[in-house]
Amino acid sequence: MTGPRGFGATPGRVRVLTLVVLLAALSAAVVGLFQPAAVPADDQLSPLARLGIATGVLAVAQLARLRFRVAAGTVSVSWGEAALIIGLYLAPAAWLPAATFAGALAAWVLLSVFSDRRTSLEIVHIAGSLTAAVAVAVSVTTMVGDPFEARLTPILAGALALGSLTYLLVTGWLAALTLSLRQGRPLGPLFLRALRGKLLMFVGNVFVGLVVVTMIDRDLRWLLLLPPVLWLLQQTYGHRLRADEERRLWERFAGATKELNRLDERAVAAAGVSGALALFGAERVEVDVQRPDGIRRRYHRDSVGPLAETDLSEPPARAESDGGEQAGVRSLAVAGVLVGELRVRFPRSVEPGTRDQMALSAFADALASALHDAATHRQLQILTDRSTYEAVHDPLTKLVNRTALLFKGDAALRRVERETPVALLLLDIDHFKEVNDTLGHAAGDELLQATAARLGALTEDGELLARLDGDEFALLVTELGDGGDRSSPMPVALRRAREIIERLATPTEVAGVLMSVEASIGVVVAPAGSADMAELVRRAENAMYQAKEGGGNLAWYDSAKDEASTDRLALIAELHEALDTDDQLVLALQPAVDLSTGAPTGVEALIRWRHPRRGTLTPGDFVRAVEGSDLLARFTRYVVDQALFVASEWANQGLDVPISVNLSARSLLDPHLPADIAELLRRHRVPARRLVLEITETVVLSELEVIDEVLAALRDLGVQLSVDDFGTGFSSFTFLTRVTVDEVKIDRSFVRTMADSHAAAAIVHTTVALGHQLGLRVVAEGVETADQRAALAALGCSAAQGYHFFKPMPADKIAAVLRSLLDSAQAQIYPLRADGAS
Repeated sequence: MTGPRGFGATPGRVRVLTLVVLLAALSAAVVGLFQPAAVPADDQLSPLARLGIATGVLAVAQLARLRFRVAAGTVSVSWGEAALIIGLYLAPAAWLPAATFAGALAAWVLLSVFSDRRTSLEIVHIAGSLTAAVAVAVSVTTMVGDPFEARLTPILAGALALGSLTYLLVTGWLAALTLSLRQGRPLGPLFLRALRGKLLMFVGNVFVGLVVVTMIDRDLRWLLLLPPVLWLLQQTYGHRLRADEERRLWERFAGATKELNRLDERAVAAAGVSGALALFGAERVEVDVQRPDGIRRRYHRDSVGPLAETDLSEPPARAESDGGEQAGVRSLAVAGVLVGELRVRFPRSVEPGTRDQMALSAFADALASALHDAATHRQLQILTDRSTYEAVHDPLTKLVNRTALLFKGDAALRRVERETPVALLLLDIDHFKEVNDTLGHAAGDELLQATAARLGALTEDGELLARLDGDEFALLVTELGDGGDRSSPMPVALRRAREIIERLATPTEVAGVLMSVEASIGVVVAPAGSADMAELVRRAENAMYQAKEGGGNLAWYDSAKDEASTDRLALIAELHEALDTDDQLVLALQPAVDLSTGAPTGVEALIRWRHPRRGTLTPGDFVRAVEGSDLLARFTRYVVDQALFVASEWANQGLDVPISVNLSARSLLDPHLPADIAELLRRHRVPARRLVLEITETVVLSELEVIDEVLAALRDLGVQLSVDDFGTGFSSFTFLTRVTVDEVKIDRSFVRTMADSHAAAAIVHTTVALGHQLGLRVVAEGVETADQRAALAALGCSAAQGYHFFKPMPADKIAAVLRSLLDSAQAQIYPLRADGAS
């Protein structure tokens, strides 16, 4: 057994090992030759002839060697154990180290000339290692018995087997030690790998050696039968080694490609570099990544050392091979699009064959796909981050917008201790329209940016500043204590408002004109927990309008002057009456259809209020008031009851179509909701799977355990959950990690603008792809044109609803529409052939 071949740039530690082994081998050879040998006086062979025969046998054993790979080197296995046994029988044991050194040196010189191209240092290292191993093996064997010219007995056979085992262990250990010193790898695994590769041949070698000794002792003519037997054994050994190496190669390949399953470019490249190093036993691996934006980056690593990264300002130059075939280079491309390049530098001890080239190409294809997927994910993440940012920020001033103010404001209010006074200041720039009309909209934008900058400078830590619509700004203040005194919060809030008015009045230059900004501010102060953010904004707007109408620039909220407040109370009282009647609160039903077949995938139940005095009211006219009252639970039960009544009527007509009901986020705070819905399902005998509850993304902002408990109970019932207006919040994807849903509904704003907005189109595409990966239904809302329908179908969206298909309709008309849709969808399915046809 021999060590690795790659000593072109031999480390100093390996050179030291070579020197030590060589000195030990030469010492054993010289000492052995000068020891007296008990050769019979009437021996037919001279001592020199016996030494020559032993040398020849040991040389032939090395010439008929097989190789297998260990890490980044190769280990050769030969007929060394058989030659050792034969040599111990033919010559005195003390002569064998010298015979081994001479035979091994001659054999490896020939191998280097005709095939292996070994350096002198490598040849000396191999010959010295084999000689040292034979010296130890001879010592172990002769401790039990001397086989020289002795008849084979069980004891001598055991001694020869023991010596052969010693030879195996020493050669294996020296080969593994050499690889370990050269590559910096652990010695133990290399040693075990070398022994496993040699084990089968070792057993055969011992058997062949003992058989040959028996033949020589009985009749030399029996040796004529050996060549075909040895040839068959050689082929068997070779086939076994190749099969094992093939299996290990593809096991490593499977492990290396599995590690490529990442979504981050650096993680994919690092896995590609590590995988190629392990898979091919490479000395160095480089992965150059070509990003879609033109930036190039190189990830590289040697067999020993950490991963390194380099930005490439110039196109990467191809690696020069230092041995013709020692460098493997593969372009990384997917569907003709170049994503990078892979370069693998094989060690000199490994000559990459056809199998290695095939594995390299296959690994390069897998790496290219992984890098392409990572780049695609990165682009989608950029688009998602951008759209998420734009969804909650004003593009002009970069302040949070109204939507974010409501979400973040509610979250901030929940963090404040209940009954702690908080204030909302709502500011409107006076005469802003005149600036736009006289100086142009660019000047108006400049004025808004200057105002936002000054307001930002006045905002303290923990406060929330937002731009609402047009020239309106809002500031939420949650710390109103003046030196720890909470008894007079209103004066503190008014003082902040006057400070803002004075600071904005400082002249500023806009479009080359020096002007002073005048503003009207409405102030509302309320205890935390008494009103949500939307209500605070409404009150602050009321106060701001009072300031404008009163001719001043500052006013605070006065509930006595709030007509909406009294009207809201009247609306709640009227709703009490509506819930006790059967003809005021009615359902308007809108189907969603499959974009491929036209079949109905579900029906959304929309509530309408036929108010005897106000006319028909949509949910936007009264639901907000309901959510802030004690009627919410009763109102929710009423709507679900009506929807399940309609669904039960469909079931009687053979229509199995789910019906969906919008659920207020506040309803999820009601722990009795699951029991109420379960009772309604039993009453109407409607399977739970046919009820879909639509919830909004605001649910994910709450950390209350009751919401998780209510959602879990609804899931246990078997009710389906749908995410309404998906993508409009700033936590859309986070939402899906918290709540298990069956359906997502793409908000109509993205459907309406996806033809003109790349960001909107990307959000739609991402939502559809995410739905497919998670096994969710994806329904697009607000489809109004055939072009929108075609674009959604092209993106793979499964279903849609909107005026392009149907407007919301009364419950008594929906059954006929559903039946027509089902019949039309079934008519599109054509049989391939008639029953019974052949």
